Amino acid sequence: MTLEEVIIEQPSVERAAQCHGASLEEALLSAQDNDCLTVGVYESAKIMNLDPDSVSFCVLAVDEDFECDIALQIHFTLIQSFCFDNEISIVRVSNMQRLAQIVGDKAGQFEDAHCLLITNPTDGSWEDPSLEKLHLFCQESRGQNDWLPEIALSER
Repeated sequence: MTLEEVIIEQPSVERAAQCHGASLEEALLSAQDNDCLTVGVYESAKIMNLDPDSVSFCVLAVDEDFECDIALQIHFTLIQSFCFDNEISIVRVSNMQRLAQIVGDKAGQFEDAHCLLITNPTDGSWEDPSLEKLHLFCQESRGQNDWLPEIALSER
């Protein structure tokens, strides 16, 4: 690949990242509307322990402020391992504040938006095209040995 090809390909990669960010935002809002969203590391761990088959998608959010939090990093490692072992799609987001804005309310209801789970409803009636796009993105990333792909969320 020549330098020109890399330069030409760069904007398409950025557009793809924005597209996946929009899909993630849509999937999270849809899951929240359908009461299929779990927010928080400990709440997510409980769901994974009690009903692992209900987990469909996992989002891990890292902020610079928490990169040195050893306990959080241990939880992330365990959650990642669980997702890999159970073939649950998982992505990483670097903007936790934006993620909290998407799923929280104006009062800052979700301070612990480090981990979010999208679960399947018990009746199986909910399907979301955005979530399907994200599953496909994760599958393609794993095919390229990127086991924890990162998605960029656009600022509002």
